[in-house]
Amino acid sequence: MNIQEIKVSECAAFQDNPFQVRDDEGMELLVQSIKEFGVMTPVVVRPVKEGGYEIVSGHRRIHACRRAGIEEIPALVRDMERDSAVIFMVDSNIQREGLLPSEKAFAYKMKVEALRHQGKRSVQPGQKSSRGAVAENAGESETQVQRYIRLTNLEKPLLSLVDEGRIAFTPAVELSYLNQREQLDLLETIESEDCTPLSVPGHPYAEAE
Repeated sequence: MNIQEIKVSECAAFQDNPFQVRDDEGMELLVQSIKEFGVMTPVVVRPVKEGGYEIVSGHRRIHACRRAGIEEIPALVRDMERDSAVIFMVDSNIQREGLLPSEKAFAYKMKVEALRHQGKRSVQPGQKSSRGAVAENAGESETQVQRYIRLTNLEKPLLSLVDEGRIAFTPAVELSYLNQREQLDLLETIESEDCTPLSVPGHPYAEAE
């Protein structure tokens, strides 16, 4: 394992990274820990053609280093294709506590697409589907993974309400089957009447697509 020191300033966030980096209490603790003990676990990055690195695993540690004024960080530099990097990124973060529904939704979707790009679209007898492989790693059922992925069809303001806990998961899945106009109309109703839906008659979530 070849660990090297790289400049924090040369590290850019992974494109379409679904996992948020929040300046919350956990981040404050991480900043203080890094100031006192340094970075204990190397980040994982991949070099980019234009120069510098794309972060595959370690966005929070790099953000904490920036907050702490630390200019270099220990890193594993790996040449990875994007699909492999997506899978590594999701697997490295999906077991974190406190993930938002939107984070899981886009992470599962990205990993399913990456697995399919790697030639696993067609499933042979005895093999798991792409969603099945994602579910196994995440400790979810395949149906639950599918339901999370449905949330990526929500308009951003509605998805934010799901993250805030104002719309529960099952109604949110049902809402994902509404078209854009219907979703925006619903959002307008929510804002004007200060209420959130419990269910959407006529739009039950499907068990399979």
